[in-house]
Amino acid sequence: MDTKVINLYNENDNNYIEDCASIIKEGGTVAFPTETVYGLGANALNGEAVNKIFIAKGRPSDNPLIVHVASIEDARKLVIEITKEALLLMELFWPGPLTIILEKSNIIPVEVSAGLNTVAIRMPAHSIALNLIKAAGLPIAAPSANISGRPSPTKGEHVVEDLLGRIDAIIIGDDCKVGVESTVIDMTGNVPTILRPGGVTKEQLEEVLGEVAVDPAIDKGINLEEAPKSPGMKYTHYAPKADVVIIKGSKGSVIKKIKEMIFENRQLGKEVGVLCFEDTSLEYLNVIVKSLGKRDELEVIASNIFNLLREFDKTKVDIIIAEAVDERHIGQAIMNRLVKAAGYKVIYAKDNT
Repeated sequence: MDTKVINLYNENDNNYIEDCASIIKEGGTVAFPTETVYGLGANALNGEAVNKIFIAKGRPSDNPLIVHVASIEDARKLVIEITKEALLLMELFWPGPLTIILEKSNIIPVEVSAGLNTVAIRMPAHSIALNLIKAAGLPIAAPSANISGRPSPTKGEHVVEDLLGRIDAIIIGDDCKVGVESTVIDMTGNVPTILRPGGVTKEQLEEVLGEVAVDPAIDKGINLEEAPKSPGMKYTHYAPKADVVIIKGSKGSVIKKIKEMIFENRQLGKEVGVLCFEDTSLEYLNVIVKSLGKRDELEVIASNIFNLLREFDKTKVDIIIAEAVDERHIGQAIMNRLVKAAGYKVIYAKDNT
């Protein structure tokens, strides 16, 4: 398949947007930037078009998709009812990195909802994404624009690496500012429940809603027989080619443990990469070191994480040893992505005391 690659960056060329909107309306697939990660879009009301997303990504078809809209009125057509609490979230956090799950209307095809009676909806905070949705005149189903299981794309070059020749068009814009996917919150139960942490934090949601639960599957995943209620709950996600292991503990104990693991792995003839913070980046010698940034600048770390995992793929490392991130605020989303990239391999470093 020939893939049309369009460089827009911060410019909104209406002709190119209209061309890509036509591809969507005709049942094709278009990758486009959002504030979270790049998305791979198709007509959310056309099951055959949506299937092309699964084929291009190699994504399991029981993994539900997020539907992107350009207004709250667009969302009303896709659900049975927008509850008072859901409407409040839309008014406060849309456009932005918050996906809201509600009971779906009968116009949502089974390919989008993966057989569930719910649909996940969000309004992206990116001019290219919004202009594309408006020009298409229909909702766009869009997971991340990468091969399934790979680190999510936060740069146009990541999309080209994964999907050139697999989809109809790629719109390359600016780098994604948030850097991790949207928060997914289920508003269909008695207590609003976070199914995936993301760009809107639990603390922010609690300020608006009061009690907010967190699905236990965020930390441990679900078994292969269960149907995922949200993207990112069931299958391997965000993984680079090398094995990843995360080290938790005090700063000193983490440094000590990583140095021990570097020695052990090098003795086995393995090339080692270390993903750490700016203040510890000089601690690790004779390995490939990539810095997430300052440990207290969580928004910067979020915008860096997927790109750094992809950068390791350009090296010959066999294992990536990562320092754990503070799980406050957006740090919860960062650690969620890291833990999934590591296949839940987390080591707790012991203090010397």
